[in-house]
Amino acid sequence: MLLAGDIGGTKTLLGLFDRGSPRPVVRVFRNYPTASYSRFIDILSAFADDVREPFTVEASALGVAGPVVSDRATLTNVGLQISAEDVANRFGTLRVRLLNDLEAMASSVTLLTGDELAVLQEGSAELQGNAAVIAAGTGLGEALLHRVGGQLTAVATEGGHADFAARTDRELELVRMLRHLYGRAEVEHVLSGPGLLNVHRFTHRGGECPVVESLDVPDAPALVTQSAMGGRCQGCAEALRMFVSAYGAEAGNLALRGMASAGVFVGGGIARKILPALKDGSFMEAFVTKAPMDTLLSKVPVHVILNDEAGLLGAAVCAQRL
Repeated sequence: MLLAGDIGGTKTLLGLFDRGSPRPVVRVFRNYPTASYSRFIDILSAFADDVREPFTVEASALGVAGPVVSDRATLTNVGLQISAEDVANRFGTLRVRLLNDLEAMASSVTLLTGDELAVLQEGSAELQGNAAVIAAGTGLGEALLHRVGGQLTAVATEGGHADFAARTDRELELVRMLRHLYGRAEVEHVLSGPGLLNVHRFTHRGGECPVVESLDVPDAPALVTQSAMGGRCQGCAEALRMFVSAYGAEAGNLALRGMASAGVFVGGGIARKILPALKDGSFMEAFVTKAPMDTLLSKVPVHVILNDEAGLLGAAVCAQRL
């Protein structure tokens, strides 16, 4: 069997897959709260115990929310350390690969079906073009898909930690606040769950939020989103509008950097939860409005990934190639 993993700052998905052509077939998968474990080997052991039936791992690939160097990684927003050696020793296989979580997610996009995608812009895909994936969650991930030998090949980036580019006077004020808080303003400080809370702090400066009493609770980003989409607080509504516009702008930036004429895919849990806000036009307006490249960007297909196990599927695709 193939062992696949999608290890994020909030949750870890582990699954067993059978080989499939072209899409691996999931047999079992489990979800674990990442921060509840101090060692990754303990998550692996919990998974083995939960499966209960004996299994043999032929090959394994794990997507990790952080940079992978020499088959080792440390999750950027949690600090959990992971090594390919631990996986190999635990399951007795030498065919193990660690990869960035967005690289894993990007490896799934060519296999996703119509009901696993929501259209933000139909566009006109360039069949020999590149593609890109962007996903906001606990952090912000970005990956490129370069066309090599006629096939899309995923390439990891750490673009979420690049500098945030303000486009308006209001965003310049936000950058000043972020610089005061963090010393610099990076994209992830705006486009992530914690980033939405930063924007909420900004839109509520000088006044309290009548709906969200504390930003220190785990579900605070969801509460802000619900307040905004329900029209319960104007400050929350402005925070979500700023978030969506900045998300569209960064997705457009990524499309330009990767010449993603074959499409841009928006993944992560936040996109699925705020899909109505992504469809109201402001996301795509910010995506396209980049003169002199407006016409180019207006032709790029843009989709939201609805399959919340796309990262796990992509990891299984990578495992199948080992």
